[in-house]
Amino acid sequence: MTRLRTALFWAAVAALLVGHVLLAWHSLTVARFWEDEAFNLTVPRNLLAGLGYASDGALSGSTITPFDPRISTGPVVLLPVAALLATGMDPVLAARLVPLAFWVLLLAGLAVLGRRIGGRWAALLAVTVPLAFTGDAGVSPLQGPADLLGEIPAAALLVWALLVLPRRAWLAGLLVGLAVQAKLIAALALPAFAIALWVLADGRGWARLRDTVRRAWLPLLLAAVPTLLFELGALLALGPAGFVEHLRAFVRFVRSGGQTDAATTVLQKLGALADSWSLPPAIAVLGAVLVLALATVGVIRRWRTATPDERVVIASALAAIVGALAFVGWWATASRLPLWVRHPAPGILAFFPVLAAVAVWAVSRLPERRAWRIAGRVAVALVAVIVAAGAVLHVAGTFTPREPTLAQQRADVAPLTAWVQENDVEWVAAEPWGWAVPLVVLTGAHLGLHDAPAMSDAPRLTREACTTETLAEGTTARLCAAP
Repeated sequence: MTRLRTALFWAAVAALLVGHVLLAWHSLTVARFWEDEAFNLTVPRNLLAGLGYASDGALSGSTITPFDPRISTGPVVLLPVAALLATGMDPVLAARLVPLAFWVLLLAGLAVLGRRIGGRWAALLAVTVPLAFTGDAGVSPLQGPADLLGEIPAAALLVWALLVLPRRAWLAGLLVGLAVQAKLIAALALPAFAIALWVLADGRGWARLRDTVRRAWLPLLLAAVPTLLFELGALLALGPAGFVEHLRAFVRFVRSGGQTDAATTVLQKLGALADSWSLPPAIAVLGAVLVLALATVGVIRRWRTATPDERVVIASALAAIVGALAFVGWWATASRLPLWVRHPAPGILAFFPVLAAVAVWAVSRLPERRAWRIAGRVAVALVAVIVAAGAVLHVAGTFTPREPTLAQQRADVAPLTAWVQENDVEWVAAEPWGWAVPLVVLTGAHLGLHDAPAMSDAPRLTREACTTETLAEGTTARLCAAP
């Protein structure tokens, strides 16, 4: 029986590895290069061109915009991209390899943390959960693990912060700070780590609180260091007056989420989240309920009599619960934000897999009555089946043709790129924001928007028939002379 279980485990590992490789390869080389990726790529490209840490400002007047608050993917992601671009690598591949490396880091962290929590099967389940999650719905998707976005890097850093927290709280604080500078929204994880520190503290009552404060000051200080360094760089680059305006623009962006009022409800948001697991929503909800029930019972059962190792698991469990609630709760109650599951994705990818691992651990902590143990095993087996089915369907979905692909975009823009390079064109205006944006960036020109005053003399990239001179034409895109 032991050999059979071992054989089944390694067969599942092999299948999971194949699934992750297929998803990663599709995301790296097949999936379309979309507008948020393209906008983010303007920052490392400008940095290498000697223009500083600045975007093309497509959403801020279409002029070079240092420390653009509309770029919420941070330097932890974009600076390594610049380093790869400096090697002469293809810009899209250079952009996507960095988030993909963080995806591998995320999976490795979940495997180590899952094994620590509940053994090898818990590790396997934890690493499968991200494969079951799909954030590619809507106009602002998380298409896959290689998208040039900060959500996955932030999730990876949060997982490793949780992993090192029991023994190296200072390092956990630094990793949380780096997560914030990968994606600003990672700051929502701070309460989760505060709860974990409280669980790991010694004593009871006020004594425990005092020990928590004693343990927390250095991690909290180090969590602030990456942001302080980034803002110091902004101050030195912009000067005092420019820095004040930068802070004002940043506050406006945070308060609005970069969106107008989307008028969404909590139920709509939760429905969108349930739809993001490649399964019927009712089945996804059932899996979530089972995981929460098992984790809650396990924590309650061992709260007062926990061994040191069990206390570490309880700290991880409560951090995951608080972290998941913080991300999902913030997004669900923010009526201004659209139904884009990408927004809470860092918390989903970091904390949902940890809860799944805790559910496996909890089965052996249930009451010793036979009925309880049987019910727990059935519940965790059902969770595993649900997660595995979601992962299989997600991977299978990558074989469904979605146009345009990256190759189609490259072919479409090739004649336009040749014209831009031959005529030494510096700026091209996208008309409108959306599908045209990545094509502009692929031409090598700076990215502007057609309705910005600064773009009055720039050629337009559009799919519509030109009303002025047609400068170059691709499969679907064309460059039109400025009106």
